[in-house]
Amino acid sequence: MADTAGTRPDPESWGALLAPRLAQFAAVARHEHVTRAAQELGMPQSTLSRALARLEADLGVALFARHGRAVRLTRAGVTFRAAAERALAEVERSAESVRLDADPDSGRVAFGFLHTLGPETVPSLLRAFRAEYPRVRFQLVQTYGEAMLERLRLGELDLCLTSPPPDEAGLVVRKLDEQRLRLVVPAGHRLAGRKRVRLAEAAAEVFVTLEPGYGLRRITDALCAEAGFTPRVAFEGEEAETLRGLVAAGLGVAVLPPPAVPRPGVAELDLTGRRAVREIGLAWLDGAPAPPPVAAFRAFLLAQTGTLLPA
Repeated sequence: MADTAGTRPDPESWGALLAPRLAQFAAVARHEHVTRAAQELGMPQSTLSRALARLEADLGVALFARHGRAVRLTRAGVTFRAAAERALAEVERSAESVRLDADPDSGRVAFGFLHTLGPETVPSLLRAFRAEYPRVRFQLVQTYGEAMLERLRLGELDLCLTSPPPDEAGLVVRKLDEQRLRLVVPAGHRLAGRKRVRLAEAAAEVFVTLEPGYGLRRITDALCAEAGFTPRVAFEGEEAETLRGLVAAGLGVAVLPPPAVPRPGVAELDLTGRRAVREIGLAWLDGAPAPPPVAAFRAFLLAQTGTLLPA
């Protein structure tokens, strides 16, 4: 019977305390023999015996009934064995998963991008990349800039395409391309017959915009401020093409990048004056290890600098 008189660890430390011992316990439980388990584990029998005794002392229960070097599980040992085997199996699955994710040929890339890049740009990029790396797998996350950067900071993403490119400690950012922004108005609007317009000419209009926190919303607000007005916002949305639909319905005007496919019911006017552009940047965590598939995809994206978007 194990000596249980010693001070037991704080329950919050059980995971760190028990993890290294689970495989030892499971081997002895499987063989019901300390010597044979020690041989399997490649460690001295005496070291294994001491490790088991210490495990029982820390838990405060006897896991084995001993008969020389042969052992059998107690009721507590049977319960603990089931949990230990589940934990070891989960570690094995997780280890295999991360190993496969790092495989140069068939690994996984967690890639985030803006909604507006989803219809055409990202599918084209993935098609071109997979022509060379056909087995690389992707976890795709399509969301707005700030949410994407938060997931990048948490390590949930390897790379992301975002706008405007963040200037933030801890991130590496490379500008890849830019899009000229347009003022989008209903087809019957007073400005619809124009090819280009100053944004100040829309100061009296009602705007439909993306919600605060979206990069394009910050750009729109800044452009309007430089044009000398604060936009009157009637609708806030989460997706650029929805805003185009609102404009087509006559519910306001919007500042948007070019559409993937022309939308009926609207006129798209070039903005004159200050350069009205949206820069697209590639971001990743500074110092984060890049498994081979991530490194390959990052190099591929950086090679698209200046040609990422249609002219």
